[in-house]
Formats: sequence, structure tokens, C-alpha cells
Amino acid sequence: MTPAPTTPRTGRRRHDREIVALAVPAFGALVAEPLFVMVDSAIVGHLGTPQLAGLGIAAALLMTAVSIFVFLAYATTAAVARRVGAGDLPAAIRQGMDGIWLALLLGAVVVVLAIPSAPWLVDVFGASDTAAPYAITYLRISSFGIPAMLVVLAATGVLRGLQDTRTPLYVAIGGFTANGILNVVLVYGAGLGIAGSAWGTVMAQVGMAVAYLIVVVRGARKHGASLRPDAAGIRASARAGVPLLVRTLSLRAVLMIATAVAARLGDSDIAAHQIVLSLWSLTAFALDAIAIAGQAIIGRYLGAGDEKGAREACRRMVEWGIGCGIALGALIILARPLFIPLFTSDPAVKDTLLPALLVVALSQPIAGVVFVLDGVLMGAGDGRYLAWAMLVTLAVFAPVALLVPSLGGGLTALWWAMTLMMAVRLITLWVRTRSGRWIVTGATR
Repeated sequence: MTPAPTTPRTGRRRHDREIVALAVPAFGALVAEPLFVMVDSAIVGHLGTPQLAGLGIAAALLMTAVSIFVFLAYATTAAVARRVGAGDLPAAIRQGMDGIWLALLLGAVVVVLAIPSAPWLVDVFGASDTAAPYAITYLRISSFGIPAMLVVLAATGVLRGLQDTRTPLYVAIGGFTANGILNVVLVYGAGLGIAGSAWGTVMAQVGMAVAYLIVVVRGARKHGASLRPDAAGIRASARAGVPLLVRTLSLRAVLMIATAVAARLGDSDIAAHQIVLSLWSLTAFALDAIAIAGQAIIGRYLGAGDEKGAREACRRMVEWGIGCGIALGALIILARPLFIPLFTSDPAVKDTLLPALLVVALSQPIAGVVFVLDGVLMGAGDGRYLAWAMLVTLAVFAPVALLVPSLGGGLTALWWAMTLMMAVRLITLWVRTRSGRWIVTGATR
């Protein structure tokens, strides 16, 4: 029997099934990560205000350090997906092992640097005399978990490249559950205080890393891939990650500048900014899940030499980004009477918050396309362009944002500057996507 011809509608349905199958579990895994900090905060908060303040400072430092190395997940996803598309699973897993070895090396370096420098780092963050000892204790102990955290990033990239986002979700759920139990037992049962919270988190992170390694090692043995460190492969993984590191640092700089400007506007503005930024970050998780699906799908199509499939998948994911952006924007507007009271009862903060939230809501369709195209170009291994595009975006955003206080603008003006930042990203990513220069087929870029 002759197979039914592929129509635009059936093609869209196929892409939809792939996007949903990858994006939904990815979203669950992404949301589970910040829940670690929330659980720690809830448990440590009952020890006292200084302990909670110390945890907040240490957690901010740890999350910043780990977020810098998120390229371990992104670069590994793209590289592994290409090999999968080319039909070479042993090489795909070998590529993933190079990323994991790089993660271990980087983690060891960070531990060596973080433990002795913990007092200085805490002081730079302006910790009070009462909170600083707790922050130093938590940071030093938690530093031992950084290699495991980086291995989790790299191994997550391996599985995403293998088109598997369900296993990372299961591991994240298991890690979240273990973290909560260990924190309660060690903080209260063993009476270790904030040190118990740190050790509980380290143990949960190591458990997650071990779970990932078991899955990857089994795959390597099944397909005859070597597990030994390969210097050339590790160097290649590092080179692929450098542009994405530049991109990430530039994005972090944007967020830091925005927070610094909000702090200069006044207490009500910085309080409202933190609420808006938290909601903006939450919507980013949903949009980033589609971007993760894009990384895996685009990498696979290009590895298989299927230019048409890559273009069609890109087009469909852009439609998803627009649709999700519109839905998230509408949700922010409709639900604001419900969630604003959860964050603040201060009338001044509420008055500052409302117009800024409307700006964020209106910008969500732009953000949806930006996240998707970012994921598409990552999946294509187009890291150099992403680095330059983000540097250009930072160069446009920084002076505009810094002018907000001197021109008498408030928080709403600052978030219009953030919207400008997203618009510049949209233009740079759209130009690159339309040019087709990101489409490089084959097992390697």
C-alpha cells in the first residue's frame, strides 16, 4: 500500500507531537530546580532571620556560579543531537561523555576557588555581621556539590540530545524529594542547623549526578562508546561552550544592570521590580521549555542532513512561541488581582507594580519568539552568532537603562527598556534565522 502523502497539516501535527513530548517534561524539570532553594528557605527560615538571610546570600552566589556554566547543557544538547540525527549513537554518547568530563574538571576548579574565597564573596554581597557566618558556612559546604551540579547540567544535555526529556524530569523530582527529606532530618533531627541544610542539598545533588551517570554509562556500554576522558574531545566541548558562556554572561549583565537601576529608583521600585522579575523568570521557564525542544529537534534534523525538516520545525516552533507568549501575557493581566496580594500589601508597591506588569504582559509574544529562535540557533551550534548578538543587545540596553533615573523615569520606564532589550534580541535572531546561514548539516558543525 502506498503511504499517505505528507501534507502541511500532517507535518505540523508531527512537529507538534515532538515539541510537546520534549517541552512538557523539560518544563517540569526546569521548575523543579528553583524549588530546591524554596525548600531550603522554608526549612531554614524557621531557624531564624540571620540564618535565612545567610542562606539567601549563599544561594544567590551558588545559583550565579552554576548559571554561568549552563552552556554545559546547551552545547552538549546540540552536539549530541547532531550525532543522533546522523545515526551514530556511539559517537553521540562519546560526545556527551566529553561534556561530562569537562563538567567535572570545571567543578573541581570552582570548588578550589570557592571554599577559601567564601568570606570575601559574602562580604562583597554586603552581608550583615549576623548573617555572614551562616552564609559562609552554607556556601563552603554547598561548594562540594558544585561538581555534581555541573555534571547534572552536562548529563541533562546528553539526554536532551538523545531526545529524552522525561528522564531529567524524573531525576529532578527524585532530587527535589530527597532534598526536602534530608533537609528536615539533618536540620532538625540531627540538630545541624544551616549546615544540615547545606549537606542535605549536597547529598541530593550528588544523588542526581549518580542517577544521570548510571543512565549515560548504561547507554555507553550498550552502544560500545568509550567512557575514558579524551583530551581532544574535552577541548572541543570547551571551545563550543565559550561563545555560549559569553552569551550567558551578557544576559546576566543585563539583569544585574536592571536590578541596580531599580535600586536607585527607591525602595518601592526595587520591591516591585523583584516581584516583576520573579514573574518574568517564571514565564521564561515555560518559554525555555520550547527552546529546549528546539535545541534537540533542530540538532537532530541538521545531523540527518534534513534542511527542509529543520526549517519547518523552526517555523512551527516560532508559531508555538507566539501562541504561548500571547497566552502568558493574557494570564498575567487576568490573574494579577490574585497574585499581587501574595507578594505585597503595600499600596505604594502595588501602584508601582501594576503598570510594569502590563509592559511585561505586552512583551510576552516577543519573548516567546526570542526564546524559540535562541533555542533553534543553539541547536544548530551557532554559538558565535549568539554571543555577538547578545553583546550587541547589552550595548544597546545598558545606556538606555542607566538613563532611566536621570531622566526621571520609574520602574515602568525600566521595563520598557527591558522590552527594548528583547526587541533587539528578536531583530538579531530573526535576521540570522531568515538568512539561512545557521543551517549547516552533518554530524558536526
